[in-house]
Amino acid sequence: MNSVTLLVVALLFYALAYRYYAGFLLAKVLAFDDARPTPAHSLRNDYDYKPTNKFVLFGHHFAAIAGAGPLVGPVLAAQFGYLPGYLWILIGSVLAGAVHDMVVLFASVRGDGLSLTDIARRELGRGAGAATAAAVLFIIITALAGLSLVVVNALSESPWGVFSIAATMPAALLVGWYMNRLRPGRVAEASAIGVALVLIGVVLGEPVSRSVWAGWFTFSRPGLIIILAVYGLVASVLPVWLLLCPRDYLSSYMKVGTVLLLALGILWVRPELRAPALTPFIHGGGPIVPGKVWPFVCITIACGAISGFHSLIGSGTTPKMIDKESEVRFIGYGAMLTEGFVSIMALIAATVLAPGDYFSINVPPAVFATLGLAVERLPEMSAAVGESLAGRTGGAVSLAVGMAQIFSGLPGMRHLLAYWYHFAIMFEALFILTTIDTGTRVARYLLQEVLGSAWEPFKRTDWLPGSALTSVVISFSWGAMVWMGNITTIWPMFGVANQLLATLALAVGTTYILRRSKPVYALTTFLPFVFMLATTVSAGVLNITGNFLPRRDFPGYLKAGLTVVMLGLVLYIAGAAFLAWRRLLSTRRQAA
Repeated sequence: MNSVTLLVVALLFYALAYRYYAGFLLAKVLAFDDARPTPAHSLRNDYDYKPTNKFVLFGHHFAAIAGAGPLVGPVLAAQFGYLPGYLWILIGSVLAGAVHDMVVLFASVRGDGLSLTDIARRELGRGAGAATAAAVLFIIITALAGLSLVVVNALSESPWGVFSIAATMPAALLVGWYMNRLRPGRVAEASAIGVALVLIGVVLGEPVSRSVWAGWFTFSRPGLIIILAVYGLVASVLPVWLLLCPRDYLSSYMKVGTVLLLALGILWVRPELRAPALTPFIHGGGPIVPGKVWPFVCITIACGAISGFHSLIGSGTTPKMIDKESEVRFIGYGAMLTEGFVSIMALIAATVLAPGDYFSINVPPAVFATLGLAVERLPEMSAAVGESLAGRTGGAVSLAVGMAQIFSGLPGMRHLLAYWYHFAIMFEALFILTTIDTGTRVARYLLQEVLGSAWEPFKRTDWLPGSALTSVVISFSWGAMVWMGNITTIWPMFGVANQLLATLALAVGTTYILRRSKPVYALTTFLPFVFMLATTVSAGVLNITGNFLPRRDFPGYLKAGLTVVMLGLVLYIAGAAFLAWRRLLSTRRQAA
């Protein structure tokens, strides 16, 4: 199978799923009603609750959910060959991930913008709600640490990337002010101005990186961690329309535009897939992902197929801005399919690299020496981009190399490999950063809910002292995890935590559907729930016994203990859900 076939099959599969399966979910399972006012109208305060143009909101939602997972996950999972990751992305995104996103978003819209923890409390009871709150807070902090780590690794000592991303900040502030204060409703005008400013920032990044100003935009790893944490804090406190939503919206142009350009590059260049369909590492023993193809392909490729983090956005910022219920299909299901398509692109970009080059980049040199593989083009590409590429673990660099290799194959681009490599690094960081700001805001909402049970003012999301204090706590928590961790310790924990949250959200979604629709329709979320529960519990146990405890150090013991706590919380919530389902089905039978 070649790269073009993978691309075309994915596009056709997604188009059919959006047309038929998403339509069935919206009309039959959820039974939308556009005459019913959404919380953006009924609770409008122009701070968090505000009706928003569906294309702007799609841009915000997609930018918020599409973080490191769809880019880095498929690259790391290419250790198993291209076939396992490809099948999981296609099937998982259509039957699990997009359903998960759409149901949670709809339930939150119907519940006045309730968070996932409040929905769980309403559907499953007070105990399950409290367990959900604890699980969600811990999981989202772990997820933010995993996402931030990739940004830090990508931007460290990269003045081009830092300058280009910094340029999106004033552009977003200008667009937010323009659309909401200067000329309200003039989305096209504001978009044109904002996109032009973002492109100028990207173009100027390259000459700035070679000028005397490069030092102003060159930061070490510790410096970037502090900057990211401060940015997350500021974006969490400012009104949503001023920085967060317009910045995510503008970033979505760069994200979608680059992915479409990559798709066109694949169609034009027709790169050969150098990775086999399956490698011997499907049975375990791989140097990148420590385990067998199942369950680890399903937690390594997180956001590209299904992601619990999406449930926090779908019950966080997005339901407070959606204009009418029918838009749940476009924003919830459509954004997840778009992210799945991004994952397909990342998988292809990774698997066009020669196996020796791929493993040389993604494992330490001492480990690569034991694999019996030889590099092919890596020395040539290192010389072309002006950086040593061997041993740059984490997936970001190998993805950038694969993308640059495809882009440089386009007409007239053969001598621009270095340019495309640095552009891809900037693109990856921009792609992930929009998840960090929205994730920090959503975590702030959740922490305010928890503290609000002790002191009422914290429940008001527009109360500035409460917003500022909780934002500081959240930003410091995930920043500290990044400071102390690395990709081999944080990413496996992020993968399990993220998919455990998806399992929890599917359990809540199943209960929501059972209470309001035909029992048979609940299978749309119940079957993915069963699969994800088995997958994540297995992966969590294997992580503890095969990854954390063998390290025999305090961080390993700490991560093992935290994973046990996460597994315990999710199993408790799953048990509460099973009891609720039995009661609901029994009541229905008695009524019948």
